Amino acid sequence: MTHSPTGAAPEVRKAVVPAAGLGTRFLPATKATPKEMLPIVDKPAIQYVVEEAVAAGLHDVLMVTGRSKRSIEDHFDRAYELEEALRAKNDTQRLHAVRESSTLAQIHYVRQGEPRGLGHAVLCAAAHVGDEPFAVLLGDDLIEGQETLLNRMIDVRNRFGGSVVALMEVPPEQVSQYGCAAIQPVADSDAGPGVTGSVSADTVLVTDLVEKPPIEQAPSRYVIIGRYLCDPRVFDVLAETPPGRGGEIQLTDALRVLAQRDTAAGGPVHGVVFRGRRYDTGNKVDYLRTVVEYACARPDLAAELVPWLREFVDKEKLDAHG
Repeated sequence: MTHSPTGAAPEVRKAVVPAAGLGTRFLPATKATPKEMLPIVDKPAIQYVVEEAVAAGLHDVLMVTGRSKRSIEDHFDRAYELEEALRAKNDTQRLHAVRESSTLAQIHYVRQGEPRGLGHAVLCAAAHVGDEPFAVLLGDDLIEGQETLLNRMIDVRNRFGGSVVALMEVPPEQVSQYGCAAIQPVADSDAGPGVTGSVSADTVLVTDLVEKPPIEQAPSRYVIIGRYLCDPRVFDVLAETPPGRGGEIQLTDALRVLAQRDTAAGGPVHGVVFRGRRYDTGNKVDYLRTVVEYACARPDLAAELVPWLREFVDKEKLDAHG
């Protein structure tokens, strides 16, 4: 295994948030409203993602958007008329909530002209990111304890160089819904000279990646959830990556190439195994679960909501048994 350089790794400062998807699974709600703006209680899902990036020290955020996504830009902009109305009412709580989204980070935007896949969306960020490592956060995945996952991934990138993906073990029947990784353990000695600190059991080396494999061809039960730290040389690989599964340019395919390289050429690829709670808001049932769980975790809502939920569930059980 090739070791990472002994010098300090370039700092990860920038985050890329792909937000150009059509949101067809949530039609007709997403006919005029971006799926990223669907609320989780009283904040749009994409704000949680930006907050996660900021909590990990990534204050430069690039949104890759498309047509009909203007409301995302509006949400992270100042709303002077609304702010003035709230100030006149002395409604400081809502005034703070409205202002919060516009002061979270330095947010930039670029358009993905046509939906050609996640890899192409990431490639659209090349001019803004330049020759720096960067994070990619998918808005469909909300991560509990998110600040620890990204910081852990940054730590692994600092130790080994290359790229890092967040992995999660799933039941066999779910592997074909994700990019799936072949992995092997790593040891302290793999980090190279000059790199100190023990390598946790959550760190693995990714030796291969397959996008949405059939169950019988899956290399493991470890799949990529929507968090990546990418070496900037991924852009050169993406520029040469042909359309893959679904006729789209897949980020998984580009990372598969980097997984075969040493540090000097943009590799390797490591994984951080996440064992916490992940909320997949990309499908309707999980989206509803997310809303309920986030609401129940809110002290201002739980006192009224949780007893009602218990009553509702008990009533459903009675009705089901006639």
